[in-house]
Amino acid sequence: MTFSLDTHDQTTRELAHRSGDGLDVTLVWYPSRNDVAVRISDVRSGENFELRVEPAAALDAFEHPFAYASAPARQAAAANRSLAAA
Repeated sequence: MTFSLDTHDQTTRELAHRSGDGLDVTLVWYPSRNDVAVRISDVRSGENFELRVEPAAALDAFEHPFAYASAPARQAAAANRSLAAA
């Protein structure tokens, strides 16, 4: 798995998780850094990434992670979903 944040920080806490349409979305908190992030895993393509989000936007980012992803990340995820569906 590849995540944008330092995944060596073992003190993460899962705040919420949901699955649907081949995507696993997890809201995590890094208490040692007081960072919040959304992890997205596309089960079909094997693609994984993590988005650091502002705490005030955490629930919205959890519900709409691709709205918070950068344009290249959104395009790559869409391309991977298209390839997996083919």
